[in-house]
Amino acid sequence: MKEKPNTKPFPTLEKAKTAVNSIFTKLPNFYYLDENLKHTLRQYQRSAMYYLNWSQRQKDVAERYNQLMFNMATGSGKTDVMAAVILYYYKEFNYTNFLFVSNTKAVVEKTKENFLNTNSAKYLFSAPINIDGEKVELKNVDSFPRNQESSTIYLKLTTIESLSNELNDPQENALTFNDLQKQKIIILADEAHHFNVNTKNKKKKREEKSWEYLLDRVRTSNKLNRQLEFTATIDVDKEEVYEKYKDKIIYKYDLSQYMEEGYSKNVFRLQANNDNMQKLLNAVLLSQYRKRIAKNLNIPNFKPILLVKSNRIPTSIAVKNDFLEMMDNLSTESLRDFLVTNQKLNSQSKALSMTYKYWLSQDLVKAINELKRDFNINTVINVNEGGTKGILANNNDFKNLNTLENIDNPFRIIFAIAKLTEGWDVLNLFDIVRVSEKKESNTIKQTNSEAQLIGRGARYYPFMYQGKQSYTRRFDKDSSEEKKLLETLYYHTINNSKYIDNLNKSFDKMDLIVNQDNNYQTFTAKVKSSFKKTAFYKHGNLFYNKTEKVPDYEYQAIGDYGIDDMSMVIDYNISTTESELRDETFHVREANTRYDNVVDFSNEADYRLIKKAVARNKFYRFDNMKKYLPMLKSINEFLVSPDWLGKLKVRARVPDQYNSQLSKSEKLTVLDTALRRIQESITRNYRKERGTNEFIPVAVRDAIKDYSKVVPQPSNKKVINELVRPKGMKDADWFPYDYAITDQLESSLINLIGSLIDDFKKKYNNVYLIRNEETIANWSLHEFNTEDTKHYEGYMPDFILILDNGDVMYQVYIEPKGDQLLEKDEWKEKLLESIRPENVEIIGENSEVRLYGVKFYTRGDNHGVEEELHDLNILG
Repeated sequence: MKEKPNTKPFPTLEKAKTAVNSIFTKLPNFYYLDENLKHTLRQYQRSAMYYLNWSQRQKDVAERYNQLMFNMATGSGKTDVMAAVILYYYKEFNYTNFLFVSNTKAVVEKTKENFLNTNSAKYLFSAPINIDGEKVELKNVDSFPRNQESSTIYLKLTTIESLSNELNDPQENALTFNDLQKQKIIILADEAHHFNVNTKNKKKKREEKSWEYLLDRVRTSNKLNRQLEFTATIDVDKEEVYEKYKDKIIYKYDLSQYMEEGYSKNVFRLQANNDNMQKLLNAVLLSQYRKRIAKNLNIPNFKPILLVKSNRIPTSIAVKNDFLEMMDNLSTESLRDFLVTNQKLNSQSKALSMTYKYWLSQDLVKAINELKRDFNINTVINVNEGGTKGILANNNDFKNLNTLENIDNPFRIIFAIAKLTEGWDVLNLFDIVRVSEKKESNTIKQTNSEAQLIGRGARYYPFMYQGKQSYTRRFDKDSSEEKKLLETLYYHTINNSKYIDNLNKSFDKMDLIVNQDNNYQTFTAKVKSSFKKTAFYKHGNLFYNKTEKVPDYEYQAIGDYGIDDMSMVIDYNISTTESELRDETFHVREANTRYDNVVDFSNEADYRLIKKAVARNKFYRFDNMKKYLPMLKSINEFLVSPDWLGKLKVRARVPDQYNSQLSKSEKLTVLDTALRRIQESITRNYRKERGTNEFIPVAVRDAIKDYSKVVPQPSNKKVINELVRPKGMKDADWFPYDYAITDQLESSLINLIGSLIDDFKKKYNNVYLIRNEETIANWSLHEFNTEDTKHYEGYMPDFILILDNGDVMYQVYIEPKGDQLLEKDEWKEKLLESIRPENVEIIGENSEVRLYGVKFYTRGDNHGVEEELHDLNILG
């Protein structure tokens, strides 16, 4: 594993982190952000707001915390945080004036769509904004009015250059320094690295110095002004930059963490010594293959975009013309020749090998018609043909490029020069092709620019799949390599050692994880020929339970949604955080705690507080609730009926350090958390199918097949993960495969079973440990015990132990589980332990089969799987 270098300290960041993770810090309830932002804040975005809030509550805020920076990864949603900041300062401190500045017009225009255009798909607020029953209007202004309307937020969005001209050469109705002195404002500085003196040429340095000075002057014109800077690119390795920002960075969220947590596409570098047209045809075929995969999976409106990048405008125009000529002349014969030839040349590329194999299996006449329909003069745009002002300078280009996800936008391929690094917010970019590469393109400066472009292109595309929209990758653990193409960005480039070395350095500098397309390991497990000769393989079955549709009329009570405990305990003040914000430093424990009553839903005296909490959560609107609670007659019934929440009592587990009883505001915070948990259970458990106790067979020969796992190897850095490696099992006659492809915990279980084999064989004629893989069998177990919490999703246990004494065959389901997942997946363990011969009915002539499930296998067998096998009289 590649060790990270020693990082420099950031005192303000560390103070904020320590405070937010302290039980003595009361964290705010951001209910108004949840209600008025289009996107629910992710955990790290919410943490950023907690850190900001801490700083703004300090006594010396005007001196020490009036200029702060959010150093957050490209694509991590900095603009969402800015939108949250606007609502935060308005609600908490009554700020109504917000000045947004950036260095480019493109970023300003994009942000206007985000903040002001309610008809835009990019709009980031709810429409209308409503805070505590007050409708709030956002207004775009050139200057902040002296006589301001109530319930109004004023936004001025401008480039730093325009702001400089405006303030230094005042015109009528323009903003002046005199205006700035009279009103408090929040400055939102995007792409803030451009406003700081760095080691650039003297002209650029003078320009940035003037911008930096300008913002300093704006901020200091009023002691209540605050300047919040946002950037993914701040070079703190440079001493002068570090010294300026070491006390100003309030939050950091690195690109590698963002990618590891699944918020981005995976990124692969695909390198080959092909000419421009070969690379472009490769990319087109890969892009169209990806589009067909999405269509076959019933994913609507999936349109993968391809960007062709060059360094000069004449080159870009020429390559576009050559591309259109190539597509116009493409025939079935030329395409087949290309596929056959390149299948041999690019055999080391996983993505291209899959692509060639796919298209060679298709009707190429239809393929040619489809390719020409999707890639022609009407679906191609060159954003540089208008001149040298840079990308997005043209309003039509801006509209076309900022709506590429829209169904009525025809474009599939964009030709551009190297300026496409900021101001472009597109999510369905999946291929970047670098064309006409020259020696001078191999410099670190050039590769830094390309790394930034790849980082922007890596933003995740939240497409709909099986009726659900996800904002994180969902196919990482899926065996289908085709599906993974829907979550992968490919960077097509040359195979030049100096260039690749510089590119990797740029990736490291950005903390960007990029995999090499041909640098991966494929581990294969084959079914042993000896196992294929057994009667169990030829005639045996494995078993899973049938499912049935759940009619709406059966959702009669809150217990039908997995909520059967009417005494809910919420940890305080962890209740005010999301997810596991404080997990590393603090847990409320039974010792040194007390329990405070919060609300009793059967007590009318508590209803004022209950109704206030319900009103603050948009889920609890009757028209919305009916989607999930079809038998509910009214919100009042939901709150008072004993079938729903009428018996619910909410209590807070409070550290003894809190001497006084919880205030009404604090109780409201706890109740908010309780209602969110109830909401999550309702939405999660409103499913259309449930398990039954009828188990049906799947043939062993259909379930146990050869399979492979592809384990990508990052080319420029190592990622900390559970290592998946092949474990040799050729000499273990009780394991059907020649290799077990497992992580360390799974390998440990195999070792345990191996240690018991001699004991098993004293009692049973045939002993097998079946390794389940989703690649080889499409079946799941579903919860059928209706007495406990209901979970309608199914899952496949990792192993089945087969024990056959000739008269009776035992099949035992076993699941290894990491300690961090024990609580979350407790229902799966209960499902396993409900599987007993007396509880299940096996369909067909299988009276000799006995089905069992055992507790989770954990590290060191802390749950006692071996002991349970003894207790079930399976081991002897």
